[in-house]
Order: sequence, then structure tokens, then C-alpha cells
Amino acid sequence: MSQVVIIGAGMGGLVSACLLAARGVGVTVIEKAEHPGGKARQIAVDGKLVDAGPTVFTLRDVFEDVFRDCGANLADHVAIRPAEVIARHAWGDDSRLDLFADPAHTESAIGDFAGASAAAGFRSFRAEAARIHGILDKSMMRGSKVSWPLPLMWRIGLWRLGDLVAIRPYESMWKVLGEHFADPRLRQLYARYATYCGSSPFDTPATLMLVANVEAQGMWLIDGGMSALADALMNLAKSHGAQFRFGVAVDQIETAQGRASGVILADGQRIVADAVIANADPAALAAGRFGPVGARAVRAYPARKRSLSAMVWLAHARTSGFPLVRHNVFFSSDYPREFADIKHGSPPADPSVYVCAQDRGADAAAIQPDGRERLQIIVNAPANGDSHTYTNKEMDQCTEAMRRSLRRCGLELEEAWPHTLLTPNTFETFLPSTGGAIYGRASHGWAASFLRQGTQTRIPGVFCAGGSTHPGAGVPMAALSGRLAMKAVMQDLASMRKFHLVATVGGMSMRSAMMESTG
Repeated sequence: MSQVVIIGAGMGGLVSACLLAARGVGVTVIEKAEHPGGKARQIAVDGKLVDAGPTVFTLRDVFEDVFRDCGANLADHVAIRPAEVIARHAWGDDSRLDLFADPAHTESAIGDFAGASAAAGFRSFRAEAARIHGILDKSMMRGSKVSWPLPLMWRIGLWRLGDLVAIRPYESMWKVLGEHFADPRLRQLYARYATYCGSSPFDTPATLMLVANVEAQGMWLIDGGMSALADALMNLAKSHGAQFRFGVAVDQIETAQGRASGVILADGQRIVADAVIANADPAALAAGRFGPVGARAVRAYPARKRSLSAMVWLAHARTSGFPLVRHNVFFSSDYPREFADIKHGSPPADPSVYVCAQDRGADAAAIQPDGRERLQIIVNAPANGDSHTYTNKEMDQCTEAMRRSLRRCGLELEEAWPHTLLTPNTFETFLPSTGGAIYGRASHGWAASFLRQGTQTRIPGVFCAGGSTHPGAGVPMAALSGRLAMKAVMQDLASMRKFHLVATVGGMSMRSAMMESTG
């Protein structure tokens, strides 16, 4: 039986483990934390477990396919409910807008909010975002990485030259959104989708408008949060024989005869393998966190190319004054300045704030919990966790700026609120050598998608998976990267078997036969 070691039990590594184990491959997953999920983790605050990682679940079909391929049903392992409201947005006490799972409902809400021309703008935006998504879904998002536009054009179809133009890679998202929305609030709302990839809408290509179409296809709420999904994937992999080791780190990737041969753990134990999947940020590989082999496997990129980090408050607190739903966004009064502050190395002085009210329901009439509720509050920040140490004074200033943004929109948090603050320093510790960048490389410029680390590396038998590799950031994208890693490993193992078979059967006579055929 072929053996594969997977470094990291994030979503990408878990999906690879499930799919490989279901195909009869021996799988060992090594995870330095004490639990699966990677960024999808929970942290105790005031005696309550609060989701500290991703909270938005889209592209349910990606995970349904994983479970189906493993002879199981996603719905039998995780309780999932559709969300009626995608998110509630606010710009002030009297300026609020809900987006809904039903696009007709959203169009009506936008019309009531900003007029008939805004509703027409939404229709044109929705059509363009859907077209971009349709062009790139199979050709790039669910396909292996291409390194330049020409191979992508080949996949799309050489006769469909107009489609390459239609994805608008050479124009910024902010510019193109201005063609659809005259109302600055709506332009700001849809520009926020760039931050799903850890990027600025002023530098991100309009291609990333497809994220809005992904979300519009359905958002789901998982009982127990993303950690429950991670547990379900781990149990699925185990049911097919995968082995998991928690609380131990990989020190080095090893090679023999020019290809991966296994890993050495921090405790000195050696695990032999035919292939290694690194479900870690490529920056950690490039920095030598997994030894010299890992450093040679991928190309490093400069700190200025990093995606966003964040200031994240995990709280168990009472709220008042604003009718929270599960997902809420409170916008800055000066969006360009917000990203200018980050580019200059500081958390924004007037930030937009995301609040995930984890005890709220899935509809517009979400009932406020009695007493305190679990909250995840996020403000974008620079990925400078390895070059700047945030002082208590700076953290207090960030907290006050966040509360000021919430207060402007009518939301009050109790004064003595139990909470934990995660900073870029925290994320650098959790994601070493990234500066705390949560999404890998930023999606800035037309070539960003082609420059993102792909599944293959420079070292035969070493592969990458996770939200920092192709096809990109986010839970479903990380899962797709895990499937791509599985496919690459299976092809690699098949080619190895073929090579050994030819070498064993042919021996020296193989050379004679080849000489005869060329004579």
C-alpha cells in the first residue's frame, strides 16, 4: 500500500485525507494543534467556545462531492441549514440594508434602499458576476493551476476570446463596481468581497466580483460551526483507515533519490512516505519551517505581497441597540482611507467591522439571546505580525476605533465585556512566517491568480494544499485544493508504479529493445 503523509489538518489536508484513504492509500495526518480544522478552530471565552476562524459556508456542493466520493452523505454527518439573510449591512443609525438568499428579495431591498436605478445596477452587476463565475468555475477554480493566460484560454476555448476579456482582469474591482452602482454605499458593500481573499478592492482585479455570485448561490449555517465540519471530515477519513496524530509538529520533509521519502517529527521520529502534502502556508515552507527540502520546494514572495491580517475580538457579551443577525457588516465612513491606513502599516483609524453573532438564527427575525452571546468581531489589519509588536496602547486604540464604528451604526457592547483579542502577532504565531497574513498571497493585479502557489512544487512527491494555495482563500477553495492535491498524488503514485514495473520487468533488456527500435 502506498503511504502519504499530510502535514496539517486544515480543510485542504482533511479533504485530501478523506479522498486518498477512500482510494486505498495509507494516510497519516500530522497536526501540531490538538484538534483538526486549522484556521477553523474555537477558543474559550468566559467559559464558552467561540468560533475563531471562518464563519461563512458557501459552495455546499464541494463538500457533498467529497462525502459522496467516500460513500457517505454530508447531511448525515453535519447539521446544515440555509440562511435566509446573507448579511445585514449598516452605514449609520438610519442606513441599513439586508442581502438575501433570494435574489429577487435582494433586488427589491436594494430598490427600497437606494431607488430603481440601484436595483437596475444590481441586476447588471449580478449578471456580470455570474458570467465571470461561469467562465472560471471549472476552468480555473476547480481545475489545476495554470501559470499564464494562454493555458487558461485553452481551457476556456480558443474560440471564446471574448470570455477572456469578459473576466476583466486588467481593471480594478472598485472601478468596475462604479459602472454598476452610483450609490457609494452599494459600491462599498460589493467592494468588500475583495476582503474575502484578504485583498483591497482598489488593487484587486474585477474578476473577483465572482465571489458575490458564489455567495448568492447560497449561504449555510452549520450547527457547531466550522469545527463541526472539520470533525466530520476527520471521522470520514478515519472510517477509511486514515491515521491522525495531534499535538506533534513536523520538523523536516525528507527526500531520497530526488523525491519525497517522508518526514521527521519534532520528537525525532521518522515517518516513511511515498508522497507528502503540505497543508500549510507556502510562506512557511519557503522560510525553511519544514527544513531545507521545504525551502527548495516553493518560491518565496516579499512581505508587501501578503494578504490582509486582522484584529479579531472573540467575545461573550451583551449587546443592545442594533438588531443583529448571524452576519453583520458595519461600514467605514471613508473606505479609501481604511485601505490606505493598512497599506501604510497601521490598523484603520475608522474601520469597517464584521460581526458574527454566533447564537443568532438564520433568518431576518433572529431572536436576541437572553443575556450574553458569542461574538466574533473582525477589523482588517496589515500583515506585519513578524515586524511589529502591538502594544497594549495600540490594542486599546484599535478596540476603541472598532467600538466607535459600531456605535455610529447603533450597536452598543457592554462596558465590561469578556473577550480575547487576536492581533497580527497572534496570527504570526499561529501561521509562522506569514506576518499573520490569513489568506496567503494577496490577489492584487491581473497576474495574482497565476502567481499563487499551485499543487505541484519543485520537489517530486511534495505537494501543497490549503487556503493559501490555488485556487484561493476560503473554506470551499481550501477543500478544492485538497481534491487537487489528491489527484496530483494519485497521478504521481501511478507514474511511480509504472516506472518500477518497467524497470523490474525490462531490466537490461529494456535498453536493447530501445536500441533496436532506433536502429
